[in-house]
Amino acid sequence: MRDPYDVLGVAKSAPQKDIKAAFRKLAKKYHPDRNPDDPKAKERFNEANQAYEVVGEEARRKQFDRGEIGPDGKPRFQEFAGGQGGPGGADPFAAFRQRGGANPFGNQGAGGQGRRFEFRSEGMDAADIFSEIFGQQGGPAAGRRAGPGMGGVPQPPDLEASMTVSLEDVVTAAKVTAQFPDGRKLAVKLPAYVEDGQVIRLKGQGEQSPFSGERGDALVTIRFASHPLYRVEGRDLLIDVPVPLEDAVLGGKVAVETPIGKVSVTLPAWSNSGRALKLKGRGLPLKTGGHGDLYARVQIALPQGDRELEALMQKRRG
Repeated sequence: MRDPYDVLGVAKSAPQKDIKAAFRKLAKKYHPDRNPDDPKAKERFNEANQAYEVVGEEARRKQFDRGEIGPDGKPRFQEFAGGQGGPGGADPFAAFRQRGGANPFGNQGAGGQGRRFEFRSEGMDAADIFSEIFGQQGGPAAGRRAGPGMGGVPQPPDLEASMTVSLEDVVTAAKVTAQFPDGRKLAVKLPAYVEDGQVIRLKGQGEQSPFSGERGDALVTIRFASHPLYRVEGRDLLIDVPVPLEDAVLGGKVAVETPIGKVSVTLPAWSNSGRALKLKGRGLPLKTGGHGDLYARVQIALPQGDRELEALMQKRRG
C-alpha cells in the first residue's frame, strides 16, 4: 500500500488540521455516490479513507511514524529468539531505548525463546468527517445512518419520506402507495393504529450503500390529509349534517356519511342547530383497540323560497 501521506498529498510534517482538510477534500471528490460512472472513484475513496485511518488521529499517526504499524494500519511484529533478539544478534529494543522508551513487549526476560509479540492499537474511524460531509443530506440526522461503520465505511443510509393518507385509509388500515424521492413506488399496509405525524420504518427500503450494496431503511412520516367533511378531535371525528326544518321540528331519519359508508340516524324532534348525534365506534382506531366515535352536528337548513313557511312566520310574528 502507498504511504498515507502520499495518498493524502500532505507532507509528513503537516499539522493534524491539514491532514483532516486533505481527507475531506478527497472524500468529497471521490465519493462513489458523486461519481457513479467512475469505477476508479471507489478505489480512490477507499485509499484515502484507509490513509486517514492511519494518520488522521495523532496517537495512531505517531505509531505509524515510529514504524509500529504499517500503511495498512496493521501492527508490525516479528519473532525474537533468545536474549539477543533479531538476526545477527541485533538488539530488537535498541530503537526504543534510543528514544527513551520502555520495552514494548513487557518484562519477558533474557531467556524468552521463540515467542511472538504483537503490538495492539485502538481502532479509529472518520465519524466526524463523514458526519460533516454526508450527515447534512436528506433531513434530520436522527433519521439517518450515514455514519461510518467498520473501517470507516458508511453504513447504508436511511431514506426519509412523507406520505399523505386519507382518513378513510386510516380508519380501515388500508394498503396505500408510498412514492419515494428516487421515484420508487411501494405498496404499504398501514398499521391498525397510526397517528398524524407518526414515523414508520420500512426495513431495507432506504438508500443503497455503494460499498456493500445493502439498503438502509425508509423512514416514512404519515400525514393525515385534510378532509372536506370531517374534522379530527383526538380519535373522534366531527361532521356537520344539514337537516330540513320540518325534520328538526318533528324528528325523523337523517343520512350521515361515515368513513366506511352512509348510515341512517334517528333525529329527535325539536333538534336545534349544533346538537351532536353520537355514532359510537365510527371514528379513528384507538391504540387499545376499537375506534373512537363520530359526532354528527345538526345544521338546520331552511327551505329557500317557501312561501307557506314565510306566511306562517309572518302570522306568528303577528
